[in-house]
Amino acid sequence: MGNQITIVQVITLMLAPGIMISACGLLILGMNNKYSLVVNRIRLLNEEKRRLVAQAGEREFTYEENVRLHSLSRQLTALGFRVKLVRNSVVSDTVAVGFFVLTSLSIGVGYILNNANVNYLVTVLFLAGMLSVLCGVVYAAYESIKGYDIIRFEVKTDE
Repeated sequence: MGNQITIVQVITLMLAPGIMISACGLLILGMNNKYSLVVNRIRLLNEEKRRLVAQAGEREFTYEENVRLHSLSRQLTALGFRVKLVRNSVVSDTVAVGFFVLTSLSIGVGYILNNANVNYLVTVLFLAGMLSVLCGVVYAAYESIKGYDIIRFEVKTDE
């Protein structure tokens, strides 16, 4: 009977990283949605820029057209940076999932091998996963700040 409690405890320990895997999955889902929105915005702004250049043809750009082209260029540069931040966030969270899976596997292997030395590895893997989640959250927060800056710039340009 004592052996069953140990198995239950091991399974319980293996589920803790599983909860973090689910949490990372939600973060990744949200960031993938943001990635799609940013990429779509880049495509729309590129299309507007191409249309504006095509309409101008060989003639000189008006003041308003020059202002808009400058605004589009700045926004596209900033959006390109935002896409990189979103990518970094998704990669960090995905790496965290890998660490949490390795944590669960290490707990199981440690139990099978009856090796207490695995506890150090389990702790290191779990902490590495948490550090990776922290990196993903920092990238996501910075991306949100940059998103606000882009909108503020666009509103200011249109005033």
